[in-house]
Amino acid sequence: MSESLYEKLGGEAAVDAAVDIFYQKVLADDRINSFFTGLDMDKQAKKQKAFLTFAFGGPNNYSGRGMRNAHSRLVKQGLDGSHFDAVMENLGATLQELNVPETLISEAAAIAESTRGDVLGY
Repeated sequence: MSESLYEKLGGEAAVDAAVDIFYQKVLADDRINSFFTGLDMDKQAKKQKAFLTFAFGGPNNYSGRGMRNAHSRLVKQGLDGSHFDAVMENLGATLQELNVPETLISEAAAIAESTRGDVLGY
């Protein structure tokens, strides 16, 4: 059996580091940081770590809502494709900062991109 993306990236420690850097970038990004106003970012980061661990082929400890349900309130606030693109940019920049090989960044981006319709509610 081939290694999952989760294992190739370095497992739990790598996902934890990536999520922490990712949210630093997101919160500094004026295109999207308003969507995170008032959120408990420790709780948000914990959910994101569990989700990415599962999405990248690691243990499934994600118990959060589905993508469509979790983001429906944000869609009503104007979340659209340009915001999704900004999140994707921040994810790519995070993985580059962590010296993740381009092939793995592309694999991670494809997984993230596969959630676009559910996140944006179409």
